[in-house]
Amino acid sequence: HRGGRGNTVENTLPSFAWGLIDGAATLELDNGITKDGVVVVWHDQEVTPAKCLDTAPVTPNDPDFPYVGKYIANLTLAQIKTLDCGSIRQHGYPMQLMYPGTRISTLQEVFDFAECADPQHQILWNIESKINAQYPNRTLGVDDFVQKQHDVFSASPYKSAITYQSFDWRTLIAMKALDPSITTSALIDDETASMPDNSTSSWLAGIRLDNFPGPSVGMQVAQAAHFINADVLSPSAESYQTPVPDPAMTGYVPFTTKDMVDEAHRLRIPVKVWTVNRLNIVDQMLDMKVDGIITDYPNVVRRSVKQRGLPVAPKYPKQRVLKCLEEHLAKQ
Repeated sequence: HRGGRGNTVENTLPSFAWGLIDGAATLELDNGITKDGVVVVWHDQEVTPAKCLDTAPVTPNDPDFPYVGKYIANLTLAQIKTLDCGSIRQHGYPMQLMYPGTRISTLQEVFDFAECADPQHQILWNIESKINAQYPNRTLGVDDFVQKQHDVFSASPYKSAITYQSFDWRTLIAMKALDPSITTSALIDDETASMPDNSTSSWLAGIRLDNFPGPSVGMQVAQAAHFINADVLSPSAESYQTPVPDPAMTGYVPFTTKDMVDEAHRLRIPVKVWTVNRLNIVDQMLDMKVDGIITDYPNVVRRSVKQRGLPVAPKYPKQRVLKCLEEHLAKQ
């Protein structure tokens, strides 16, 4: 998840390098699109002061400076490239390794680094479109995301290894229409599944879960993902309504349920849950027979999966990966 956010500053070349060293099977990352139409790797719609620092304006007296606090969609790649997004450790991730001076990468730059570290092209990818269906003025639109991401995917030797995921199901439908060969994954959680006032969610391409037979909400989620021809269902493991964070605690509320997983499997849809950062939830998900776990701590989850005798991905050679990281950071 974001390269292993618990261990290294997120969505950066260093985080992806350490994810490979730690034996992640799949690198999960997010895409935004700049004002000048470049696909960059970043989770947030805006450049947040909790993650990035301004250095200097790209040109003297640039009226957009400072850039921190601005939306990615309102900044050019040149402006974004001035930001230092490797010098702040997140409060929620106290073991996070920092890489001061690290820049936001383009998706192409991440692929270029990966080809160096992974010459046999074994890496799998989960690549998310960070489009805002609820507040469309904060990001570029569906057509921009789908076309520009697809252009980068198609030029990469990793194209067949990419799963395209999104909370905004419109992008999944549009990507399938553009290129049926692209694997799509339907992201969903409490906040996107339904609206508090019971209005139709803006995230699910006009679909209402209560139009599906269920009978449970979990089964309706699986049925809705099947309806849009998603290849993978990717739900939040826990509900945002849970008052406690762990299944061992009284009152814990999951979002991913056994009936959701079973119904997805009946419909021949694999289930890959996120973001699982507690081993009791790992155990719960493995007991439900999910097909993949997205985590901020790939090294820890890998050990747990291996302990159960389940297959794990090989670790990538540390020295080769770090050498490639050094080379590609220097290019930024």
